[in-house]
Amino acid sequence: MKVTEHLKKANGNTQFSFEILPPLKGQHIQSIFNNIDPLMEFNPPFIDVTYHREEYVYKELENGLLKKQVVKKRPGTVGICAAIQNKYSVDAIPHILCGGFTKEDTENFLIDLDFLGIDNVMALRGDAVKTETYFKAEKEGHNYASELVTQIQELNRGNYLDEELLNSSATNFCVGVAAYPEKHMEAPSLDSDIHFLKKKIRNGAEYIVTQMFFDNQKYFDFVEKCRKENITVPIIPGLKPISTKKQLNLIPHRFHVDLPEELIIEVVKCKDNTQVKQIGIEWCIKQSKELKKAGIPVLHYYSMGKSDNIKSIASQVF
Repeated sequence: MKVTEHLKKANGNTQFSFEILPPLKGQHIQSIFNNIDPLMEFNPPFIDVTYHREEYVYKELENGLLKKQVVKKRPGTVGICAAIQNKYSVDAIPHILCGGFTKEDTENFLIDLDFLGIDNVMALRGDAVKTETYFKAEKEGHNYASELVTQIQELNRGNYLDEELLNSSATNFCVGVAAYPEKHMEAPSLDSDIHFLKKKIRNGAEYIVTQMFFDNQKYFDFVEKCRKENITVPIIPGLKPISTKKQLNLIPHRFHVDLPEELIIEVVKCKDNTQVKQIGIEWCIKQSKELKKAGIPVLHYYSMGKSDNIKSIASQVF
């Protein structure tokens, strides 16, 4: 079922969803199930599965020269989605990136998803690899998520890259995209960011999931700004409970997200990460209850492969 259909079916009740990471290469899929199982009591209508592109590492050879090697540390997105739908009868939403994909790769990826009966995809540009300062598209790939959305919608109309195909079958994907209440790190301003978000919607995106935020007012202000710009699709808030002191520096640096002073003070007071984790849970519960009271259709949690703190939050909210 499409995400948009799940939202209509909910009849205004706030739903619970979450995102998982594929396990590191070499780990069993049971590690994923172990983190999903405790959250199934909250009846998630869908579960997102992230996609992790290749990384480049340099290995020193016996002669002292360096050899560039391509490594993918978290493969398995498509297989995990198929396993989730088979095991839990819940819609799995794979992330699909511009980075690391040619247009042909993208088309074949979507064909596989269509054959598996997957109804939704999250279309993202993706980040630059660690060896690049800025994002660099594949030679025959997409530079922007808006272009990726266009290709997906072309396939939904039965238009494949090979124009000579006869009697081609149309896909029927519901397309989600990302948005940033505090603007994307590369955007010169929030207005500029929303300008390009509108382009993704015009090209066929049907719902939005936001980057994490820790101040609900930033989400409410962002939604209001989007509505004034005639962005009418559902805007699903992304939430993540802070769990370590290190994240006080890591989250603003990596995700360009501000942390409220009140939260920072409470975390700094903590003697260890066990206390930090509890503060993070309590803060996220407060966020979640306020968003639920405002009638937000879905609260989406970034689990980062761990479910215990998400379960503690959901048990107090849903």
